[in-house]
Amino acid sequence: MKHFSPFALLFLSLLSLQAQQGATQKDSVIALKEVVISADVLFGSKFQAKNRTGAAYYISPKELKQFGYSDINRVLRTVPGVNLYEEDGFGLRPNISLRGTSPERTAKITVMEDGVLIAPAPYSAPAAYYFPNVGRMHAVEVLKGSSQIQYGPFTTGGAINLVSGQIPATLSGGVTANYGSYNSSNLHAKMGDSKTNLGYFVEYLNYRSDGFKVLDNGGDTGFNRNDFMAKFRINNKKEAKIIQALDLKFQYADERSDETYLGLTQEDFDTTPFRRYAATQKDQVTAEHLQFMATHKLAFTDYFRITTTGYYNSFGRNWSRLSDVAFDGTTTSISAIIADPNSFADQFNIIRGEQDALGNALRYTHNNRSYVSKGIQTKLDYHWGENVFHDIEVSLRYHFDEEDRFQWRDFYSMTNGIMELNSAGVPGTSANRIDDATAFAAHALYKIKIKDLTLIPGLRYENITLTRADYGNKDVHRNGTDLVGRENSVEVFFPGIGFNYNITNTISAFGGVHKGFAPPSNAPGQSAEESINYELGSRFSSGGLSGELIAFYNDYSNLLGSDFAASGGESTLDQFNAGAVIVQGIELLLNYDLLHAKNTDYHLPVTLSYTLTDSEFLTSFSSTAGLWGEVDAGDELPYISKHQANGSIALEHKKFNINLSARYQDALRTLAGSGPIPQAERVDAIFIVDLASKYHLTKNLSITTTIINLLDETYLAARVPIGLRPGHPFGVFGGFQLYF
Repeated sequence: MKHFSPFALLFLSLLSLQAQQGATQKDSVIALKEVVISADVLFGSKFQAKNRTGAAYYISPKELKQFGYSDINRVLRTVPGVNLYEEDGFGLRPNISLRGTSPERTAKITVMEDGVLIAPAPYSAPAAYYFPNVGRMHAVEVLKGSSQIQYGPFTTGGAINLVSGQIPATLSGGVTANYGSYNSSNLHAKMGDSKTNLGYFVEYLNYRSDGFKVLDNGGDTGFNRNDFMAKFRINNKKEAKIIQALDLKFQYADERSDETYLGLTQEDFDTTPFRRYAATQKDQVTAEHLQFMATHKLAFTDYFRITTTGYYNSFGRNWSRLSDVAFDGTTTSISAIIADPNSFADQFNIIRGEQDALGNALRYTHNNRSYVSKGIQTKLDYHWGENVFHDIEVSLRYHFDEEDRFQWRDFYSMTNGIMELNSAGVPGTSANRIDDATAFAAHALYKIKIKDLTLIPGLRYENITLTRADYGNKDVHRNGTDLVGRENSVEVFFPGIGFNYNITNTISAFGGVHKGFAPPSNAPGQSAEESINYELGSRFSSGGLSGELIAFYNDYSNLLGSDFAASGGESTLDQFNAGAVIVQGIELLLNYDLLHAKNTDYHLPVTLSYTLTDSEFLTSFSSTAGLWGEVDAGDELPYISKHQANGSIALEHKKFNINLSARYQDALRTLAGSGPIPQAERVDAIFIVDLASKYHLTKNLSITTTIINLLDETYLAARVPIGLRPGHPFGVFGGFQLYF
């Protein structure tokens, strides 16, 4: 593999743009207006995103409404630098990577809602078995690059912040509803208002479907999600010498989904890709999420603010699913059966319901876990200056989280394709342990702007203690008779510096370097994941054309892999050292309005994005966990597409708009390797087109239509957790949007 120089690439790109220097002032990408942003956002607008010292992308409320997606995968596919793979076709449990981080359960990026860590247990168990419903979000922010050391604990690839509905300035609200294929529906109702000293916002979302997969002998393969949120604000008058506000937030969500870990064999996928085997008829996820937040905002002047937030998140889930098959005195895991159905023909026939099996033939594991994540964080922002602008930001956070595993197994028989409970398990007899983490984090940034140059050096500090208390499978009352404990701790400083320079009124260059970090597990002596990350980019604007070109280079000294059942592992969550790895790439974004120079009521905006991601292991190692396998120096990371592209075009008018979006994802490998991808380890390239239209009956009422997978492509989305899984097929959805 040839390692390109990102700095050389960006230098050439800047030279190619010099011809645009004579553009008018209206196209300026650098006419900065210094603002102090809210605590619940990372940057808060497209304007701020375009003027950061690192790569940033803001998905605005208007963009979220264009397609009305409730699938975070489809929302994020327009963002350069994002890699992901589908699992269930609806985005219930996403697998997201930023700049080549491991995508497994979105566990290697910092995910927030309103500026607060939102993973179930961000330090001790960050796998995203809970991910906020994007259908209720006001905006989505994606931050990459050096300035993201503000947001930890994961600082290598980037951070995603989901901005929930905002308290409006005046009485307003609305109802959005749609219904369509597979008995799928989405209902979202919201309302809010503000008075002199009070404000509120309430909303409810229901997202459900019968599912597009077909279960042997019938039955639903869908889900039902409910989401309720309320915000309240108390504030003093704007004329007060010291302005104060107290924001309170309550959020509740629940889910019941008939989802399984078990996919299909290659042969069955080729003939019936949407099939679900009979032995998955009892597979089900039940989950509840609860959040409380209180945010106090204190503005001494327009230049000095302190914002403090206390938060509490709880999440409980039980994923009951088939794990093993017992036949002829031998118990075999479903992963082994699907990997070699010919050698386990009897077990495979039992799974398909084509062979009866009495007694405790089918072992169902109840992955019953509860999580708590709580803490308090405060941020101080002070800025001053006129000819030279200065800004100091200091943040402190004390955080605690834990994962409590209290699991058991039930045993079923199979008769004529129907499962019957034969023996119920005892809670706590499969896994019975608590993992927790206590963390203190702080960061300091200093921003100085002198004429056309902005510099932001920064430093982050993390002090983390991770522990495990394993009570064993016999001590279900947790008396401590078989208690085994372990502990690991890490203390680290990691710096970063970013810059932005306005070359002309229409071209700016930006970039930086920062230390990447990800916490280790609680295994004693295990080191944290560390890397040095470089970025260089350019933003430009001329006439109706605007865009950015970025090169990045992430140099891992110690990449950590994790054992997730979701990627075919044993679900221990233990991490292992993957050694030195290089991830490098290019991100390109272009926006152009084909009718920008026309005197017309129509707009025809076009957006193109492209991402190149190249990866290479520099060391060899052996692993049995999920996506890794036997790794040799020179191998590529699994589940990272080398080439990705997204294009969209919209016809906009005051009476209607039509949006067409197309996504291309290059073939990817499911195990680390090099050279041609073996068919058994390959997910083929995909090209998916979506269409959305909206007709405005009045200024408050619109009729909507959305088509998912317009070309009706049947495609393989992933080969994990276990077996092949299809993406969402053709689907049509109609509805309305009513606002007041």
